[in-house]
Amino acid sequence: MDQSYKEEFCGIFQEHVTRPGGEQLLAWLEKTDFFTAPASTKFHCACEYGLVQHSLNVYHVLREKYFEEGDSEESFALCGLLHDVCKAQFYKISTRNVKNEETGQWEKRPYYTVEDAFPYGHGEKSVYLIERFVRLKPAEAMAVRWHMGGFDDAVKGGNFAISLAFDRYPLAVKLHLADLEATYLREHGTSEVRH
Repeated sequence: MDQSYKEEFCGIFQEHVTRPGGEQLLAWLEKTDFFTAPASTKFHCACEYGLVQHSLNVYHVLREKYFEEGDSEESFALCGLLHDVCKAQFYKISTRNVKNEETGQWEKRPYYTVEDAFPYGHGEKSVYLIERFVRLKPAEAMAVRWHMGGFDDAVKGGNFAISLAFDRYPLAVKLHLADLEATYLREHGTSEVRH
């Protein structure tokens, strides 16, 4: 088991998150599969430890590219590290038959499926889970809620709330851009199930 991702995540979290409930949130994460789960079924970081890798990647892009004077280290840590906390306890490993092209034999191969026990949405579910322990500031809640940008189902239905959120809360735009860069530029080609 690769502990380095978890150690880095916990180190950043403990250094920057001092709000009441932070320790309880981290303890809850330990009880879930957050530190071993994939970040997706077949796209970016679809591998063991993928979710924590992606969370760290988003935090690093957010911090390196978008941190400005007056920004909060705590806000950046909370949003970057926890924007996809909704994916804890979300993926399950199943198997399917795949034909081995070399031997012509069918073989069972693992793959990730979605088993959403609490179908509350994506960004809104992350906000809900974080706020069970730590009270978010309005800008943080907006950033986590809308980090998917145009990929969010609520936006596809013609919801203009995202435009208002991006207009009023620069952190929401910064988190969305960091998530895009981490997913499509830094994590390209990290999509195999490993054990």
